[in-house]
Parts: sequence; structure tokens; C-alpha cells
Amino acid sequence: MIMRTLTIFVLLMVVAPAKAALNIEIIGAGERQIPVVVVPFAGEEKLPVSISSVVSADLARTGLFRLVDPAGKAPHQPAEVNYSEWSGVEAITIGNVVAQANNRLEVQFRLLDSVKQVELVGQAVAGKDAQLRNIAHRIADMIYEKLTGVPGVFSTRIVYVNRHKGKFKLIVSDSDGLGEQVILQSDEPIMSPAWSPDGSHLAYVSFELGHASVFVQSLVTGQRMVVANFPGSNSAPAWSPDGTQLAVVLTRDGSSQIYLCKPDGSGLRRLTHGDAINTEPNFSPDGQYLLFTSDRGGSAQIYRMSAEGGAAHRLTFEGGQSFSPRHSPDGKGFVFTYRNGGRFYIATEDFETKQMQVLTDGGWEKRPSFAPNGKLVLFASDALGRGILSTVSSDGKVKQRMSAQTGDVREPMWGPFLNQ
Repeated sequence: MIMRTLTIFVLLMVVAPAKAALNIEIIGAGERQIPVVVVPFAGEEKLPVSISSVVSADLARTGLFRLVDPAGKAPHQPAEVNYSEWSGVEAITIGNVVAQANNRLEVQFRLLDSVKQVELVGQAVAGKDAQLRNIAHRIADMIYEKLTGVPGVFSTRIVYVNRHKGKFKLIVSDSDGLGEQVILQSDEPIMSPAWSPDGSHLAYVSFELGHASVFVQSLVTGQRMVVANFPGSNSAPAWSPDGTQLAVVLTRDGSSQIYLCKPDGSGLRRLTHGDAINTEPNFSPDGQYLLFTSDRGGSAQIYRMSAEGGAAHRLTFEGGQSFSPRHSPDGKGFVFTYRNGGRFYIATEDFETKQMQVLTDGGWEKRPSFAPNGKLVLFASDALGRGILSTVSSDGKVKQRMSAQTGDVREPMWGPFLNQ
């Protein structure tokens, strides 16, 4: 198989690396785990990051794979693989690292079907030395997609807020919680971060102007601007899928209402009316609809309306309250927080069947968002009195808990696929 070279490009973020990272605990597994082995790559022992270790950790976190110990066997080329030595293994990953000029390197890897004894993928991923983790995540993405038929999300990023000793940090990290970078530090609360569709900007709420105001910040230049700073509260920004509009929630005319504006704050237009609280808007993937939370029926429930405004239809009818809705990437359903009996759960609902599925055991679980492949949900939770991040597979079977070394972690949002 001819090996094709991919080059890793990563948005240059004008930010500071954070010292802390997230610790990860995995709970549960898929019904059938694919037995795979990732052999240490030739030449990686000279690198500050073990490519094969990052790939193995990515695959293990999904709960879909059982990582088999290579037990000292170290083939690096297909001709060196003795398939009879890998009984019970369905896929083998081998590779090597080739140093290039200008602090660059190329990681060549191959994914082999050990049952059929054929090569499934042969790729080379190139990048700078500082991009070793990105390269490893990209390789894991390709392995995941080849073995499951679903694009991997290891190369994507997440954003969240860390609160520690009265200080607030807006942090972007790899999807595994490592590679943290501080986007903003403030003595005032930061809330509701939202990714632009291309992952180049964040919209968020900051209280640095004395009340809740909406900002948009570039992750490339670090430049930030105030988008909504009207009297009262300005909150809950949400990007349209084409990046040309922001939905925001303002109280400038009384109760919380949903408005649309351009990402620079111009062209403000009101969408909802009445005395009820209407908040937490979220665009559908095709940009045609908005989900939002409203108490117009007497308690917080989830509604849907056209992105142009107009009549709204109630979607949740279970006892208790439902809020913080976000569409699934395929637009066929949504995830939300469901409160009942004093506990908060993460749940999904299908638009067609109207069936609700509770994914978690309940507790303090809020602000869910789907991974861009729709297979995982990221949400805020707590453990031992501290805020942590958690994920759950879309079928509820595999859970992860990611806790920071210091501070409370809140307000998470999973980012989009990045062009590489």
C-alpha cells in the first residue's frame, strides 16, 4: 500500500500553557471490545512524547478497544510481523519516526488486520516537534475510523472554565484534557463559552464590565471584542453553523429574551417575546431551527422554533425540569439536562420517536455537549465537592471522569472538527 503523508496544521493560539492537567478515570466498556495492539514506534524513545502511548490511551478511553500488551515483540514494518504470534488480536499498529529538517518529523504508521493478514491503513503524518501529541491524536483518529466506520475525535479540543481561589480561567485543551492553554484569566466570573464553527473563535460571558457581557475572542490573534453589553444581563451566546450569526440572551427589554446579531454585535434582532424567560439557544446543524429553554409552561422545559422566530413547540414533557439543550451533530435529536427529585441527569431525546433516554446516574450533572462525531457527550459533574468534567457515550455504557489537579472545572463545551 502506498503511504500518503498528512501534514498537521494547528491553530496558533496566543495563550499561555497551563501547568495543571486533567486526571482521567474510565468507567464501563462497550458490549464488544476490539482486541488491538499498538507496538512502540521505532525511534520514539528519543522523543519527549511517546506516540504509541498517546494512541493507545486515546483508543482505550473509548471503551471500544481492548489494548493488548505487545509483550516485547517489536515489528516496525509489515514484513517483520509474524501473525502467528498475535493470536486473539484483531488489529496491529506498527510505525516508525523519521526526523526531518527544521525541527520537523514524520511519523509513518500502518494498521494491519491480523486475521486477514492485510494492511488496512498506511499513512505518514508530518509536523513540528511541538506537535507530537497532535500527530498521535491524528493517527488515533484514523485507526478509530478504520475500525469503527466513525470519524475519531481525538484531534478535537474542548473548552471549560477553571475556578480556583477566586480566580477564573478560560481553558482550551485536547479532548483528553492534556495540552491545556489558558485563553483568559479574570478576577470576575467567566461563563458559557461557545466555539465558532471553524474552531477559530470563542464567544463567552464575562463579568469584568460589572455585569454579564458577551465577548468574542480569536484563538489565532488573541484579539477580543465586546459583542453585547446592554443594560441588564447579556448571556448564553450560540453560533449559527455558518458562523455568520450569534444568538444571545438579553434582559434589556425586561425578561430574558433571545436575539440574533452578527459576530461583531451589529444587526441586533429580537426573536422571542412575552413575559416568560427564554434562554440557552442552540442552532440546529442546518441552521434552520433553534432549541431553547423556557418557563412559559410553568417550569423550565425545552422548545424548538424557526431560526427566523415565530411559534415555538414544546419538546420535553417528563416530570421535573429540562434545560440546556444542544443538537446532536446529525440533527436527529438533542442532549439536555434533566432535573428530577433534586438530582440532575444527562439525557437525550430523538425528534422522530420523541423517546427520552437518561444516560447518567444523576447528581450534579449539567451543560452537556456532543463530540462532533456524535458518539460522546461532555458535561460538568462533581466529585468530592469539586467540579469536574465527565463524558458518557451516546448509549450511556462508557463513562469518563476528568478532574483538574486544582480548582473547580465548569462550563465545558466540545469543539468542532478541525481542518488539518
